[in-house]
Amino acid sequence: MKQLRSNVIRAGLEVFYLTGAHRLLGPIFAGAGSVFMLHHVRPAREAAFQPNSHLEITPNFLRAVLAHLRSRGIDIITMDELHRRFTERDFSRRFACFSFDDGYRDNRDFALPVMREFDAPFTVHVASDFAEGTGILWWTALEMVVAKASQIEVEVAGAAMRLDASTLSAKRAAFARLHDWLRALPGRGDLAREIGALCARHGVDHAAICRDLCMSWDELKPFAAEPLVGIGAHTVTHCNLALQTDEIAAEEMTTSRARIEEAIQRPVLHFAYPYGDRLAAGKREFALAKKAGFKTAVTTRPGMIFPESAEYPTALPRVSLNGNFQDERILPVLTSGAATAMWNGFRRVDAA
Repeated sequence: MKQLRSNVIRAGLEVFYLTGAHRLLGPIFAGAGSVFMLHHVRPAREAAFQPNSHLEITPNFLRAVLAHLRSRGIDIITMDELHRRFTERDFSRRFACFSFDDGYRDNRDFALPVMREFDAPFTVHVASDFAEGTGILWWTALEMVVAKASQIEVEVAGAAMRLDASTLSAKRAAFARLHDWLRALPGRGDLAREIGALCARHGVDHAAICRDLCMSWDELKPFAAEPLVGIGAHTVTHCNLALQTDEIAAEEMTTSRARIEEAIQRPVLHFAYPYGDRLAAGKREFALAKKAGFKTAVTTRPGMIFPESAEYPTALPRVSLNGNFQDERILPVLTSGAATAMWNGFRRVDAA
């Protein structure tokens, strides 16, 4: 199903590019600007099985995106500047913001040098347990489990399940099935328990993954001091907030913010919802983020920023720089707003 969705999106982007339809829709749906969503920026990996490849782009593709924006005269601004433009209703110039989720070390090692080339600011939303070195990057752990296994046995809803993982196509199907199951587990401890058991059975050290991939507090402090870098919050544990009680969801927001502020000694005013789609962030979460004092909060709902978005600063959509679509030809389609307009049924704001 995920592969089908990816193929449909790719075909849609190709149609826009080949027909030039995005040029007609751009004046209507490009909006005031966009917030780009990124995770990893690093050299391409060669492994055949990469179910999380959508979460990473190469430095060269990031460079192409920035060059495209500069060539169009689009301002690349901070989230603070976005909030100012909202507050002052200043939409005289088109803009783009860059937001990176989780706090990966490659954001420092590979993204920062490219952003410096273009004097482009960006915000990294940090999950505080990841910086602590105790977080669980379960989607990466799951990729490693499935990559090693030829067969996987789990118990789902009290029923034993045996999944084939002997071929590349079987691995992709097994990963998709297990990913959906794990993400839907309600409690923070439920997911940790299940991925921990899977890793133990298949010889994957999930505790080491966080330390290997994410910046520690000691690394984040000098990184946050970089002139182009802003730091936002991304909860404590990277849990699905919509599955938590009001109290736990609020605590995930406020505690992550407090931990980060203590570490970097500066205010943390911007937030990103983990997962961030309709199943993970809705009206309750938008209200909690506002109550917690965040100036902005970004979802993973696709969309451009319109002047009307100023009324919903804690329900902002983003444009994903998806690792499966690293083709410079589609950049005019992405910045035209045509693709996200089609996805959203031509609604300008989706904050429900």
